[in-house]
Amino acid sequence: MRKKWKYTLFSVLSLLIIFLCFVGWKVYGTYHQLESIHKSKEESRFSKFEEKPEVKPPEWEGSERVNVLLMGGDERGLRKGEVARSDSMLVVSFDPVTKKIHLFSVLRDTHVDIPGFKSNRVNAAITLGGPELAMKTIGNLTGLNIQYYVYVDFQGFIKLVDAIGGVDFYVEKNMKYSDAADGHVYDIDLKKGQQHLDGDKALQYVRFRHDKLSDFTRTERQRDFLKAIAAKLKSGWNLVRLPDILGEVTPYMETNMSAGDMLKLASLGYKSHQAGSAQIPPMEMVTDEKVDGSAVLGIRSLDALKGYVQEVLNKDDTLASPSPSPSSADSGKK
Repeated sequence: MRKKWKYTLFSVLSLLIIFLCFVGWKVYGTYHQLESIHKSKEESRFSKFEEKPEVKPPEWEGSERVNVLLMGGDERGLRKGEVARSDSMLVVSFDPVTKKIHLFSVLRDTHVDIPGFKSNRVNAAITLGGPELAMKTIGNLTGLNIQYYVYVDFQGFIKLVDAIGGVDFYVEKNMKYSDAADGHVYDIDLKKGQQHLDGDKALQYVRFRHDKLSDFTRTERQRDFLKAIAAKLKSGWNLVRLPDILGEVTPYMETNMSAGDMLKLASLGYKSHQAGSAQIPPMEMVTDEKVDGSAVLGIRSLDALKGYVQEVLNKDDTLASPSPSPSSADSGKK
């Protein structure tokens, strides 16, 4: 009997050692891939921009709110050394205390003050001074300290969605658009209904803007789809495959986060819940303006906009519940 227990104990210990080795290898693989996303000055697409103390992002100490600017760029047709305007901009705000995540999408045609330059559309900041200037500009717009950025181009987005196995998503309308300028590589043709979106179709969905409210509706779609990606990434199988997923998207991404920062943020994100999302600026604070003959979006009050951001951060949509009907309320009275 003792001999049998020895064999059983040996088998359990062997399995435990194999499991720990597997976990260790995965952690090492993840860390190695995360380090690759943080590009050196020579490797970076933003190498021509000099670091300036006045736009240097604040450091995250770990206990205060942390904000990450996500930027997507359309790099088609660029010449060497050119930087694309940020086609999409989203701020992800994490609260380490309440474990709440809020998501803000920034309208790219918003006319803002860009530190060190004349006022311009907010999506031009990255072309004038790189991602740090974009972070400072959007930080001034929202009243948030933005510590980090993540930049990805079209191909990186496609690779990410494909790497997580696509996303099951409801497409709310038929979407069709054709553009011969890029050889029809990025044409849009989606049908209404619940469907499985691979990387190519997912890019079509988040890019579509040819409806009545144009970018207003598009940014809402982007927020909704980003939530779906986040939920898929938190699934058990994709957590196990994280090094492989990162390996697919690393060539198309850049960030100012160290591997350690990314692991801390990933841990915080896994423990947190999505508490709400909003558009910046909201429609009631937008004005239609003309600057040098071009149509842009003005802001009625910058102070009011910053107050709006704080209001959103203080809310938690997951706690909202429908008000009881008068009949149900009456039935509860004695």
